[in-house]
Amino acid sequence: VQLQASGGGLVQAGGSLRLSCAASGFTLNSYRVAWFRQAPGKEREGVSCINRRGDNTYYVDSVKGRFTISRDNAKNAVYLQMNSLNPEDTADYYCAVRDLWYSRNERDYAYWGQGTQVTVSS
Repeated sequence: VQLQASGGGLVQAGGSLRLSCAASGFTLNSYRVAWFRQAPGKEREGVSCINRRGDNTYYVDSVKGRFTISRDNAKNAVYLQMNSLNPEDTADYYCAVRDLWYSRNERDYAYWGQGTQVTVSS
């Protein structure tokens, strides 16, 4: 059972990145999937979440209108399209899954991917 987050990198302010979260060993469409991020010296925070069918989403206020979460159940993957990036978005980004809807509590998530680093330069 594994979650793999990818797609991070270095981008200039105003740029875009698309993160991917792929699952192996289990069916991702059985779960709600969330993206979290952790900036240096800060606590991990929830960024976005998507339900199993992909028709209900959550975004933290700081990314609303800039980030879009989506999923492709046929590919067993979830994506986070990040536009208009700014230096405050610099962090390690993680995907995580749980049976129920979004929770801020990391301990409520069954599986976690390793982080993918996003660095936004000013």
